[in-house]
Amino acid sequence: MLGKLSLGTLGLSVGSILVIIGFIAYAADNATLNLVGFFYGFPLLLGGLALKANELKPIPFSQPTTPPVLLLRQQQATVTQNKIRKDVTRYCYGQNAHLDGALTYLGLSPTDEERPTLTGLRETEINGAYALILEFDSPLIPISNWQQKQEKMTKYFGPGVDVKITAVDDSQIELGLITTPAA
Repeated sequence: MLGKLSLGTLGLSVGSILVIIGFIAYAADNATLNLVGFFYGFPLLLGGLALKANELKPIPFSQPTTPPVLLLRQQQATVTQNKIRKDVTRYCYGQNAHLDGALTYLGLSPTDEERPTLTGLRETEINGAYALILEFDSPLIPISNWQQKQEKMTKYFGPGVDVKITAVDDSQIELGLITTPAA
């Protein structure tokens, strides 16, 4: 629940209210509220500004998840699939981009300018298996580079996950994380 709430906006809002209360209390000669407003308001306001400046917004679902797919998720989704879905659909702080560490490890992010950008995700069913599809805007890294890393991706995201890479167009790549049946 906390991941769906922008802590930067919360800090800015509460800090601003407390600072305003502090100024009003100062004008009204109310020392107690004045201290509360200034000693708590300014740090919250500054903290909210710092968080807002370093905020990474949640990635939206490109399609709503249907009830049968939700049931498949509950039955088949791996820990990795759930972690990725939860991580990219919440506010994050201190990261350059969603999945930047994974993309760097996989060799798909040589520089910040070349790094593919996660633009959306969706959940679907492929041949009776739960699939999490990550939609990337990748204008500077061609599909051939993604396909060369497919085995490394399978090991990175797996066990129990098969990786499928699809080019939607010249700059759009879909990375499918498909649950594999247990052996």
